[in-house]
This record gives sequence, C-alpha cells and structure tokens, in this order.
Amino acid sequence: MATAEIVTIGTELLLGEINDTNSRYIARALRDIGVDIYRITSVGDNAARITATLQEALMRSDFVITTGGLGPTVDDPTRQAIADVFNVPLEYKSELWDEILERFTRYGLMPTENNKRQAFVPEGALVISNPVGTAPAFIYELGAKTTISLPGVPKEMEHLLNNFVLGYLKRRYKLQESVIKAVVVHTVGKGESAIDELVGDLEKLKNPTVGLLAHPGQTDIRITAKASSQAEAEQMIKPVLEIVREKLKPFIYGEDETSLESVVAAGLLALGKRLAIIEYGTDSELFTRLNPLAPELTIGQAMGMEPSNESLKTLMKDISDQKTADFILGIRVRENESKSDILLTYFDGKGYSETERSYGGPMGDARLWGVNTALDLLRKKMNLVNL
Repeated sequence: MATAEIVTIGTELLLGEINDTNSRYIARALRDIGVDIYRITSVGDNAARITATLQEALMRSDFVITTGGLGPTVDDPTRQAIADVFNVPLEYKSELWDEILERFTRYGLMPTENNKRQAFVPEGALVISNPVGTAPAFIYELGAKTTISLPGVPKEMEHLLNNFVLGYLKRRYKLQESVIKAVVVHTVGKGESAIDELVGDLEKLKNPTVGLLAHPGQTDIRITAKASSQAEAEQMIKPVLEIVREKLKPFIYGEDETSLESVVAAGLLALGKRLAIIEYGTDSELFTRLNPLAPELTIGQAMGMEPSNESLKTLMKDISDQKTADFILGIRVRENESKSDILLTYFDGKGYSETERSYGGPMGDARLWGVNTALDLLRKKMNLVNL
C-alpha cells in the first residue's frame, strides 16, 4: 500500500488568514483509493523551508502532494523548492507560456511579465495542463519517489486531482481497487472517557481500526477499514459497527454527515410540533442551527439581560398560554475563566423540567457544549431518540 504526505504552502495559512480546506479534500480522496497518509504539514512561503520539509517527507513516504506557491509572484516559491529537492535547474517551457497566453487572451486580458514565471518547471518534470487556471501543475519522479505540485486555489486543485492525479497515482503505485473506508458514529450526552470505557476493547483492533474524537458535548467514534474493494471494506466494518450501535444505542444520534440539529428538526417535522427557544449567552446559536431546517416550526427569542429562573419560567408560561408553541426551551449560559454554568429549562404546557450543570472546559466552548446539551435534551424530551 502506497504512503503519502500532504504539504500545504502559504504564509497565510500559518497566520490563520485562511482555512486549509485543501488537505482535507486530498486526504479523503487518497483514503478512497487506499493510500496511507503519514503526515499533513503547512509551511510558509520560504523556499529553503519548503525544500527541507519535502526532503523529510520523501524519506518517510512514497509520494508528496503539495498545494500552493505556484503563482507568478516572488513569494510563490514551490517551483524552485522542488528543483532544489531534486538538485535540478528550472527550465522554461514555451508550450506552457502559450497556454497561459491563450487563457489570458480568451478572457480579454493581458499577462504581465511576471506571469512568465509560471512557464518554468523543474527540469525533467511532467507537466499537468491546467484548463481551469493559469498555474501549471507538475509532477517530479525520482525512482519510486514522487512529488505532485498542485495550485492552492481549491477549485483548480480539485479539478486536477480528480481528472489527472488520482488516475496517475493508481497507475504508478498499482492502487487498483484498494480502498480505505470510514464510518463515523456520532454520540451526545456521554463524555470521551465514558465512551472509551464502553468500546475500549474495539480500539485495540488493527483492521478495521476504531478511534474517538471529542467535541464539546459530543463524541465521535470512527471505524476505518482497509480493503481491496468498497464492498469488502463495508463487510469488515459491519460487525464492529453493530457492536458500537448496541453498546452506545441511547447516546447515538446519527452517522457520517448527520448533524444533531438535523435529527431534532426531522423529529419536529415528523411530530408536527412547534418549538419556542429562549436564549441568553449563546448568540442565538440554538435557534440559528435549528430554524433553517424547520423554519415553520421554530421561533426564537434572544434575551439581552440575564433572566432569573422565575422570570424565565414566567416568559415560558406566557408563550404557552398564547398557543404559539407546543414545546418551549430556555437556555442560559454564563461563561467565566474558572467554570461556566448552563441552565436548561424545558416546558411542555404541563410542567417544567430544569437541568443545571457546570462546564469546566475552555472559555468559548461552554456555549457550544450548552447548545449541544440542549439539542440532546430536546431529542429525549420529545421522544426523538427512536424516531
């Protein structure tokens, strides 16, 4: 099985000015053709650092995919870094310059002199024509080692990856029918350590593998299998998935792309019930997540001043008396450096139910933890667990 690393290039990544979506996209694409990824690295626009990063990566892996640094400006150093890795000069490709000129002409534009930098690639590189941008991509092979340099613009990168690179990798590394498939099971209302107690024995498996990922108020269980085909991977995952479902049934709200709010919204739609939400200290996040999924069944009210328990109950009773909602949920979040407090008050027209809890995690996570806890409360109170 081939091994790979991904190197995303751009100082803007290190400064936090943009999110790195490229590595996630590439990682999923490589996973689906059975490639093991050893490491994902981001490095700034510095040719020496890029060169050192790539040299280290090639010592560990069969191939490296880079994104970014292929533009026409001085701070686009990927071409030179790749040339330095393999100790070759850059060479001018007139056919690349013709492609660049043709693209500019097509859109009625005039290239500047620095655009000519994009017609240079490391000597001996295999050029990948870029029909959706001006930055030509290229591949450099040396023995069994390979670097693949793609543009940083996501749509350009995705087009070249899907239409050329994946097929090239399958041929070069004989990746026929080899896949890595993952299923993610989402749980809520039980912490990572408690989940680990229940499925820790599964985490010792070699193939498929089982891993946990904690979020505020939620824990994901990822089951990953490597196999020669999609069907075989699914069969390997199936018995492990059944064990996870059995052990964690009350806490599971969905799998893969299912969100907690989509489960609650689907339940409201199935029941035909209306929900009123009163929020303090959440920036209206609960309403913001639910309303687009069930706009006719959710109403929201943000409190500018912190309500007392009694004033919150009085407001909920007024809403109930007006017959504007079948269920009412109040959420109050107080955040401070030592600990945060979350109060959830639920009213169904018959009686109140209060849940008050403390959160000792990082500042900023209490709101998300509180909202996820509120969604879980709705899931249970409205009997959505088994819908």
